[in-house]
Amino acid sequence: MAGIFSGFEKLGLGNIGKEELFEDPKKKTVEVKKEQPKKLQLVNEEDYLFDKKYKCPVCDSEFEARTVRTGKVRMKNVDIDLRPDYDELDQNKYDVIACPACGYAALGRYFPTLNKYQIDDIRVKICMNYKHEPNHEPIYSYDYAKRLYQLALANAVVKKAKNSEKAYICLKSAWVIRGETQRLDPEEEGYEAKKKENDAQEKELLENALNGFVMARQSEEFPIAGMDSTTLDYLIAALAVETGKRDIASKMISDILVSRTANSRIKDKARVLKEMLAEE
Repeated sequence: MAGIFSGFEKLGLGNIGKEELFEDPKKKTVEVKKEQPKKLQLVNEEDYLFDKKYKCPVCDSEFEARTVRTGKVRMKNVDIDLRPDYDELDQNKYDVIACPACGYAALGRYFPTLNKYQIDDIRVKICMNYKHEPNHEPIYSYDYAKRLYQLALANAVVKKAKNSEKAYICLKSAWVIRGETQRLDPEEEGYEAKKKENDAQEKELLENALNGFVMARQSEEFPIAGMDSTTLDYLIAALAVETGKRDIASKMISDILVSRTANSRIKDKARVLKEMLAEE
């Protein structure tokens, strides 16, 4: 778990790394494969962004965050774990909203929804220790985006978010690292070492996303992280394939293929996963 929580010290949140990521509910009363790294055509990423205003539910501060213009980017690809890949920029870099005043951060879908007890915990464990690292560039670098995701994960742990929310943060963090890996230049010095490091971090995050979604499926009501039961089952199957958990993958794929509620598109994607297992 140290890999996921490494870096919290720079944000003044090293104590969060001692927390458990997920809460075990049992303790409570179209074929698309990853692309090989390649040089991508340069675009002016700033042209696809604007500053959106937000009000922090923890400290009431008003601030602006970089946001992708709706409809401006074109999706060219979808990975087997449902990661969207766009032509013009990596939209996943901009999905975390973070208050620069107090350090509260969350994925956009979860940002406004806090109860009183969560706010109190964040004020004590995040706000009092948070060290703001401003972004001075017109776009988000991958390093900056990854720090935002770490901050969102720290907040999720502190506010005792649902397992699905923490799993979703892990999943999208893995997507950001994958996006960075795709954009590495194979001809640059240190490429192999950086790719190896990124691949290891991505796998760790995918494994944690898998564990969190499995726990969420056992204890939470649908929709879970915006997904219905069939979509979540497919995602769990895909994550199991990516992380080498063959037993989980086989079971979930079989359940989808015999399901009366799964549509043909999901069943086709499940068949692709089945073929990938067979090839392995």
